[in-house]
Amino acid sequence: MAKMRTLWVLVLFTLISVLALFRIAFLGVTGATPRHGELGDLLIPNRGTIVDRNGVPLARDFRVYSLWFNPKAMTEGSALIHSPAQVADGLIRIFPDLDRAELIAKLSSGKPGYLRKSILPEDANKVHALGEPALEYPLEATRFYPQGSMAAHVLGYVDTYGKGQVGMEQAFNDHLLSQEGRATPSVLSIDFRVQGALEDELARGMALSKAKGAAGVVLDVDTGELLALASLPSFDPNHVQPSDMMISAQQAADGDVPHGFNRVTNQVYELGSTFKPITVAAALDAGTITDLSRRWPAAPLHVAGFTIHDTHHYGASLNVLETLIHSSNIVTAQIADELGGVRLKKTMESLGMNERPYVELPAKGFPIWASGQWPRLRTMTVGYGHGIAVTPLHLAAAYAALVNGGVWRPATLKKVDPSAVPAGRRVFTAATSARIRQLLRMIVEDGTGRKADAPGFRVGGKTGSAEKPGAHGYRKHSLIATFAAAFPMDKPRYVVIAMMDEPQGTEATSFQRTAAWNAAPVIARVVPRIGPLLGIMPDETRDIDVSDLKRLVPAGSTGE
Repeated sequence: MAKMRTLWVLVLFTLISVLALFRIAFLGVTGATPRHGELGDLLIPNRGTIVDRNGVPLARDFRVYSLWFNPKAMTEGSALIHSPAQVADGLIRIFPDLDRAELIAKLSSGKPGYLRKSILPEDANKVHALGEPALEYPLEATRFYPQGSMAAHVLGYVDTYGKGQVGMEQAFNDHLLSQEGRATPSVLSIDFRVQGALEDELARGMALSKAKGAAGVVLDVDTGELLALASLPSFDPNHVQPSDMMISAQQAADGDVPHGFNRVTNQVYELGSTFKPITVAAALDAGTITDLSRRWPAAPLHVAGFTIHDTHHYGASLNVLETLIHSSNIVTAQIADELGGVRLKKTMESLGMNERPYVELPAKGFPIWASGQWPRLRTMTVGYGHGIAVTPLHLAAAYAALVNGGVWRPATLKKVDPSAVPAGRRVFTAATSARIRQLLRMIVEDGTGRKADAPGFRVGGKTGSAEKPGAHGYRKHSLIATFAAAFPMDKPRYVVIAMMDEPQGTEATSFQRTAAWNAAPVIARVVPRIGPLLGIMPDETRDIDVSDLKRLVPAGSTGE
């Protein structure tokens, strides 16, 4: 019997050894890593980390204690040693913000559940000192956003079921839960320093103009990478409230949107005069503009029962440069009319204006886009930014193509390797792009964009102020004010968009509601903050050469 037992032990040991050798050989041949269910699996988070382009954590798993009520902890008698009221009082001494009545109700119900999530270790020790076995404090993994509400619309959040919602948490959900995604951080194109500066200045602009909301973008014109994307008001992904994602019917009727709604990618707007440089660029490429000194009549236009007019009278006629500096609807409409609906529509399609914005975020608004052949009046109104509605991200990508030599590239929230920059598609010729850079710079030097100028950074851009549509036509007192900028214009690197939703005329904005007075100053404050962070230092000895255009403009303007 002893020999048989010894023999069986030897056979079992031999079998285990053979299996182990086979496993080692298999791993050596296939290169697989034994992580799942093993020690290595315990050393990586349940959900992958998200970092900015410089490796700064934006979202990560964090192990914390929670306060759990377990009524079955006591095998006999009452679930609590003391009365529910006494236990509640003890907990409130530790956590003063707890609701006493609600706490007593939970403790009296006899049902297990959380009394509080995410408590500090020292608080867990204080709970232990109460001497109630039914009060447990399990160590759990939770999703933590170290930067608070910063970039909340980019990141999104993780719900109570561990599923990503709204932002990149949703877009990357499967990857973040995979072995590779858990072991290796997911790198975004966002620079948290640039993001912070943009959000800070947009919030300041909102406060100064008493705007309902704001949105902004910082985009690399050569790669399509988004260095910052901000929508305000924001929310804290660490503590998402139901009101962050839902609003009442009355609030919706008033034009409000939930704080979790992304104004940059999910809301479409008529962006007004910011479209005028696009129209001029298309006309330059098509050859309908060959002489920038040519003049068009500036009297109000009557087309198909509709009158196109300007906010001010700028004289009997205007040339191209004066049209952009003064932001004339009348002359831009005539330029679009000569260009024709077919060519203008093709340009807009080449810029992606007829599709949802290209970005990884799940919430992407579809443009209000007229299909079929555009009639004459629509062509003219689209030329100055009415008649189609797009997101601010559409506008940012279009301006990148305007200034980078004429190539449109899709926007992305993934960090792009310099060797893998997408080729994009050519929309404008390099010569047209060079001319537009001059024109945009002169708008900031001499026209409606003067309040966007940042000394030494050679900013160029265009204002746009458009009335918001409502149930009964345009709402005369509700504006979308936008400034689309790029810098430095002698060698553009970044597009910056700032948009104010329903700004009011306040003392800080000289009682004006247009973009020249509220969105443009945001650009002037953002650019000097982010330029040095991105390697662009102010240099007042350099600028784009506009000497050949100076003769076309006898004086500047503050009109819009």
